[in-house]
Order: sequence, then structure tokens, then C-alpha cells
Amino acid sequence: MGDEPLLTRWSFEDFEFNYDVKFGIKRAADQDRAIDLESSSNGRVSSNGSVNYNYKKNAADLAIYEQFQQQKDKKTEVRSRSISDTDDEVPQKSLIPPFESAEMRNLAEALSRDIVRGSPDVKWESIKGLENAKRLLKEAVVMPIKYPKYFTGLLSPWKGILLFGPPGTGKTMLAKAVATECKTTFFNISASSIVSKWRGDSEKLVKVLFELARHHAPSTIFLDEIDAIISQRGEARSEHEASRRLKTELLIQMDGLTKTDELVFVLAATNLPWELDAAMLRRLEKRILVPLPEPEARQAMFEELLPSKSGGSDIPYDVLVERSEGYSGSDIRLVCKEAAMQPLRRLMHTLESRGEHVTEDELPEVGVVTPDDVELALRNTRPSAHLHAHRYEQFNQDYGSHVIK
Repeated sequence: MGDEPLLTRWSFEDFEFNYDVKFGIKRAADQDRAIDLESSSNGRVSSNGSVNYNYKKNAADLAIYEQFQQQKDKKTEVRSRSISDTDDEVPQKSLIPPFESAEMRNLAEALSRDIVRGSPDVKWESIKGLENAKRLLKEAVVMPIKYPKYFTGLLSPWKGILLFGPPGTGKTMLAKAVATECKTTFFNISASSIVSKWRGDSEKLVKVLFELARHHAPSTIFLDEIDAIISQRGEARSEHEASRRLKTELLIQMDGLTKTDELVFVLAATNLPWELDAAMLRRLEKRILVPLPEPEARQAMFEELLPSKSGGSDIPYDVLVERSEGYSGSDIRLVCKEAAMQPLRRLMHTLESRGEHVTEDELPEVGVVTPDDVELALRNTRPSAHLHAHRYEQFNQDYGSHVIK
């Protein structure tokens, strides 16, 4: 038994080594081992070093060899597939740009949740009036993407627009129209998005926000109620250091050394424009007053929300327009809702007085709105945005962007 030669089996590492030597990957000095492995794979090695080539490989040797061949074929297939994919397909842009640290990537993932994925379904035609604001928004967002040849040099697109005016006049509706109509990445940012309780995180969030916007350019950053984020600095020495650092970082990102040629548009809205910092007013190049609706806009709202139905009394739109002076768009919607609730209240009273259970298929239709219902709605709904109208007019005279036709 001691003189009987032992079988030599190749391991997976031996096959890999032999493959590397064969294609010149390993050094030539190691070829002796490859020759010994090759001779042992083809036959049976005796005690004096001779090889019996009539020896047949056992099942274990074949399994190892097949495993090696399969891995080699798989590597070749993956390599060829990757080459063909790069030739045929354009690589997609990643959701998050490459950051230096994992902390910045985590902040970017948190801000990515504020990207508006779906469409708010608000068209330009859905907004009655406000033609000046709509024209400037199209000038700043739509036209530079549609005709980039013209918006270069001095004609570069507006980088920031401030929408100010009484509550309920359509500032957020304009932002929704931008998100719907403009083919840009829309970031819906509020104070909760970029304010953190951890020291230093607020500034990092602002920096990451603008880096995300540049990565997904063309993009729009909507800062709703911006007066809560960047009010005037250093008033009565009561401002906290963290708040001051946040404001400074926001100002730097909007117009500083980090400014790039990427199309990043900042759209801000506020009800208190006189509380904004002067440096932010300078960076918001166009400051548009969104006033209370004019008579033509009010009539268009009433006709859309309270359409005249056949078989019912005609709604006095002229009376509605005259008596709704000083009402905002939101107030007008409340008036129409209150008027539409009157027929439903009468129907509810009738159904409850019967005391009988009525199936859903047998429920009667709601009646039409009458002029008396409109009169009652006007008495029950008072305007909510007319108190500070003179302050908005004064701010518009001092800082607003006027359009002379």
C-alpha cells in the first residue's frame, strides 16, 4: 500500500492558477507548477514522476472543472453584456449626486421626499386673472427650456421670483401650475424641510437642497411662507445663532461663489413681504404683487363655480361681482360653497323629517341654487383679506416689479 501512487486532484484554485498562467496573467517563473498540474490532470502520477494517460477523471474532478468553466463563461458573458449595454443605452441620472460623506447622503435622501412626483393638475387656464404673474413665470421657467438659445448672457433667465399679496389670492395655485405645466423637477420646501434641531444640520440641509436642485436641473425650488425662514436679520439682538447661519447659507447658495450655470429657479411666496431680509429681496429679482381679484376675474370664478342650470333661476352674476368687492379667491370659493350647501340642507331636512330609511339608489337629486341662496351666502361669508390691502400696495410701490406695456 505504501508504494501505491496516490491520485492527484485539482482544486478550484489550481484550475484558476492554470488559467491565469495560460493567458500570461501569472509570472513565467510559476509555469513549472502549471505544467505539473496539467500533466496530473491528464493522467495518473506514479511514485517516480511518470504519468499514466489512460487514467480516467473521477466525478469530483469533473465537477470542479465544470464549476471553473461555468464561472469563466459567466464572466465573459457579463463583460460582453456590459459593453453592449453601454453602446446601446444612455446611462440614467442617479437620484442623489455623489456626496463625500454618508451624513450628506442621508440628508439628501430626506430632502428627496419633498420632490413632487405626481402632477397637482392645475393648468394656467384654471387660474382666473393674474396675467402679469403668469407671464413672468412662463418667462422664467418655460421659455428658457423651450428656447435656450436666446436666454444667454444678459438675457439669462430670472433666478428668483417673489409672489406676495393677501392670503387666498392664488400664490400657491401659481406654484401648482408651475409644477404641472413646466417640465422641471419641483421641490416643495417649507420651514420643516430645512430646519433641524441638530446643530449645523440646517445649513447642511440648505446646501444639499441646492446641490440636489443642480443635479436634477432644470429644477424649481418653491419656498412657501418664506418669511418664516428668512426674516430680517439681527432685529433687537434677539435672533438665535442657528437661525442666522441658516439665513446666511440660503443667501450664499442663491447668489454666491457656489452659483453655477445650471437652471435652478427659486419661487417664493409670502403674506408678509415687509418682514423679509433686504438681501433676500435683492436675490428675488422679480417681486410680483398678487392682488385681490378684479371684477372680470371674480365673474369668471362665479360662473365656473356656480354654473347656471336649465330649469332653475338665473344667478345674478352682476350682483355677485358688485357685492364681492374686497373678497379674495378663497373667499369667493367659500361664498359659492355656502350657496351650494343651501339646497343640500333643505334636502337633508326633508329626508330626516320622514324618519324612513332610503336606499342609496332611491335618494333624490339635490336641488338647484337659487338667488336667495346666493344672497344668504353673501351675508354669512365675510371677506378675510382686505384689512392690510394698503400695506401691500405701499410695498408694491417701494419694491414691486411694475410692468409698463
